[in-house]
Amino acid sequence: MNALTAGKHLPEHEPFGLFARWMEEARASEINDPEAMCLASVDENGMPNARMVLLRGYDDQGFVFYTNRQSAKGDELAARPMAAGVLHWKSLRRQFRFRGAVEHVTEAESDAYFAGRPRDSRIGAWASAQSRPLESRFALEKAVAAQAARFGLGDVPRPPHWGGYRIRPVEIEFWTDKPFRLHERLCYRRPEPRGDWTREALYP
Repeated sequence: MNALTAGKHLPEHEPFGLFARWMEEARASEINDPEAMCLASVDENGMPNARMVLLRGYDDQGFVFYTNRQSAKGDELAARPMAAGVLHWKSLRRQFRFRGAVEHVTEAESDAYFAGRPRDSRIGAWASAQSRPLESRFALEKAVAAQAARFGLGDVPRPPHWGGYRIRPVEIEFWTDKPFRLHERLCYRRPEPRGDWTREALYP
């Protein structure tokens, strides 16, 4: 029976267990990047902005991604620390979306994740002035080469401007495709990130 079928089979108290099951199934069925997530934020003019990032962690505290905090999204989240995320799994015909307040993860969390990245990615984090104008591809390659020479064969530490964010959701929706566009939608809401969840089905 589908996880969103009405009645006693609906998850009752919190949405994170169901999300974990959905993610496990997506990792088994999606060809590429089941963690790919569309992240939406708002700029200083109130204009929405969206881009794909990778969901790199989740638990009952929220959903975590990492980026250059001096990028456009970093600037937007610093000014307005709220965001929305969407994951779409075409193979499963499912969509998962959420929104809420944003906070930095701990320095220890950022350090641990950065240390596990490929070395070239760590060097790239130092070389890229993300979201800033780039005069040429050659300029980027020079910056990468300069940082590679700087660190040599030694450790590549996390740049101070690079780290993780946690979205603390106050609204979560599970969407399942159904024939004739009579889709199933299950929505969880709570008044603030540490509050109790309420749950309701929505019209498609």
